[in-house]
Amino acid sequence: MANIHTPIPLLKLNDGTSIPMLAYGTGTAWYKPPSVEESKIDRPTVEGVKTAIKLGYYHLDGAEVYKTEPELGLGIKESGVPRDQLYVVTKVNQNIADIHSAIRASLKKLQLDYVDLYLIHQPFFAEGSEAKLQEAWAAMEQVKADGLAKSIGVSNYYQSDLEATLATAKVVPAINQIEFHPYLQHGGLLEFHRKHGIATSAYGPLTPATRSKGGPVDEYLGSLAKKYAVTEGEILLRWCVDQDVVTITTSGKEQRLSDYLRSMTFKLTPTEVKEIKDLGEQKHFRAFWQNKFAADDKS
Repeated sequence: MANIHTPIPLLKLNDGTSIPMLAYGTGTAWYKPPSVEESKIDRPTVEGVKTAIKLGYYHLDGAEVYKTEPELGLGIKESGVPRDQLYVVTKVNQNIADIHSAIRASLKKLQLDYVDLYLIHQPFFAEGSEAKLQEAWAAMEQVKADGLAKSIGVSNYYQSDLEATLATAKVVPAINQIEFHPYLQHGGLLEFHRKHGIATSAYGPLTPATRSKGGPVDEYLGSLAKKYAVTEGEILLRWCVDQDVVTITTSGKEQRLSDYLRSMTFKLTPTEVKEIKDLGEQKHFRAFWQNKFAADDKS
């Protein structure tokens, strides 16, 4: 999966495939509200996808619940970039009861024969039932066996959710996509991932510079931004990548997306990575799924 535009590194997953470490997401800014019909094509979203691909974002992250799979598929089609050069991700959420039908529906909307990575979007559907988590994972394994997804994984899973899944899994999840930034470091979860060969993918990586300004990392991020002649957001993206965490971001502005690519052109020192980590641990903030996670949750 060569990328001639930017030096985006690849991370090898436990199934032997490789994933680009910087992704373009089609949620948040593009998410269709409940009042908007999914079948109504939003051209700005399509153009956003095409712009991202043009800039070299070949890792494209989508989800059933975003209702933007039709736009993602159309953007891919209109981009003219060969399918085998792109890394396409989607997730099952509201149709979790029938995962096989869910991915087939997603593939139809995406106008694709397969996705590179298919994720269970959240564990809350199981309502604490280990059996439901295991049943869903068995269905995911069948999706992989049928060639509808090259890799399979999960999203927003606690360590306990992963432990329940692994107890009966024939295929270890390739990745757990979680909200991850200096103010939400999840205690020992990343170490658990590493122990079991599960990669970590981060959404919301810019949170300290956007949704939670005015915190303990602000001053240090500012000094690093000056040192490396980049923005604070780019420091945050690099902080993830330097920890082998795949990072998802988005924007409707071409210049901003172009700027984010600068995060792939330098590395933070181990000391700088640790200092951001230490400062970040002085504050806890979760930007997404707040209604599902307890207010004092550190995971």
